[in-house]
Amino acid sequence: MTMMVTMATAALTPLITNAHVTLPDGVRLFYRQQGPQRGPVMLLLHGYSDSSLSFARIMPLLPPEQRVIAVDLRGHGDSDRPADGYRMSDHAADVIDLMDALKIPTAMVVGHSMGSFVAQAVVERAPGRVSRLVLLGSAALPVNDTLHELRTAVEALTDPVDREFVREFQYSTIAQPVPKPFIDAAILNSLRMPASIWKKALAGMMEFQPVMPRSSVPTLVLGGTRDTVFSVQEQIAVAQQYPFARLRLIDDVGHTLHWEKPGVFVRELMRFAR
Repeated sequence: MTMMVTMATAALTPLITNAHVTLPDGVRLFYRQQGPQRGPVMLLLHGYSDSSLSFARIMPLLPPEQRVIAVDLRGHGDSDRPADGYRMSDHAADVIDLMDALKIPTAMVVGHSMGSFVAQAVVERAPGRVSRLVLLGSAALPVNDTLHELRTAVEALTDPVDREFVREFQYSTIAQPVPKPFIDAAILNSLRMPASIWKKALAGMMEFQPVMPRSSVPTLVLGGTRDTVFSVQEQIAVAQQYPFARLRLIDDVGHTLHWEKPGVFVRELMRFAR
């Protein structure tokens, strides 16, 4: 089946374009692209209930010569919301199909939280397609007491999803002040996701069972010492699973380093990329 790519200029900045790609199964994924049309790609994968908007604070800080693609995973943002396909392996297949459609042979894959498990699944499925791996706010396994409590709350959601629940969820991930317009936009974005997808996406993440041993792709594990989703010990554990991993934990930062300290995040990212 053919894949179709449609393109439109984004209003946010002339350096960013918005696009959709239609995958072989008919699902349309939305993505933002910045930088040149050719050259090494940095592929950004967001967290649970977020979208490519999650990287809006860091994209303007990246070098203009860096090609960047930030994807809305299925069910999220402006991508399609099919009834199924929310396992990490499903998301990984989507990402690889997107790379095929955009003729991207390899990419530096950067995943935050749920996106970090999608990134790990991409490496498992197609290790030759990942030149470098960055796991932000991650863990060896996406299962702990915090996520079990979250799943109990999420299973009780109905449409329309309660705004106060989403607000508390997003604010619980940060330890440092984030500009109010940005966090308000993140809340509104999460509210677009129906209750059924909140449930399926979280279940799909928590069912992820990584393949052992882990890949030898160069890996950077980034996070904060005040992460309320994945503890310092959990972040250390995922770094220990990769034979060529570097661990960098930032003091007094929560689960969203790229929101809380975007300059620090970009500095660490580009240092690793080079």
